[in-house]
Amino acid sequence: MSDVLDLLATLPGWAVYLLLAGGAAIENLVPPIPADTFVVVGGLLASRGVVDVWLAGFLTGFANIAGALVVYWMGRRHGRTFFEHGLGRWVLRPGQIRRIERFYRRWGTHAVFFARFLPGLRAVVPAFAGITHQGFWKTAIPIAVASSLWYGTLIWLGTIAGRNLAAVEGWLANANRTLLGVALVLVALIGWWWWSTRHDHGERAHEADAGEGE
Repeated sequence: MSDVLDLLATLPGWAVYLLLAGGAAIENLVPPIPADTFVVVGGLLASRGVVDVWLAGFLTGFANIAGALVVYWMGRRHGRTFFEHGLGRWVLRPGQIRRIERFYRRWGTHAVFFARFLPGLRAVVPAFAGITHQGFWKTAIPIAVASSLWYGTLIWLGTIAGRNLAAVEGWLANANRTLLGVALVLVALIGWWWWSTRHDHGERAHEADAGEGE
């Protein structure tokens, strides 16, 4: 990490800001790339005077929120077609989509908010908010609030950590390990839900009745 910081310190300011913002945004499209690391690096660079902490915080936060809303828009624009006519129809049945819609109507705002703290699920939950046609502001506001809280905390920690990289790396590793554990439990529950509802005869009967009605 120290070598990376030294390398970034040699780059022009605009290039550093661009890298930080791009890293914070791309997690929404490629979940394995951790936005957390880029945000913490922004704080560490700010403590060295390489970047302005407020500008770095704003750019990384804005980029992450914008990336999540792009995923939401893609889900809203193309997701339904993918699951009804594309390869996605082998992943989710119409009855499962209806169940997800009911869940989002009741718990969508809470789900979007809390998912922003969980690795991996951060990108998935906004996508399904779009697929189920949740309102823009109903999705954007919890994303903006949660992301601002989480990434604001991370860049602040990076700033106060200064050159004590071991401390901030250890804290971030422990935090992400805990959050990843929570995410894996939720993924297991989602997997159980997917399997049990995929073979739900009641939903199949509903689909058959709907087909006959047409």
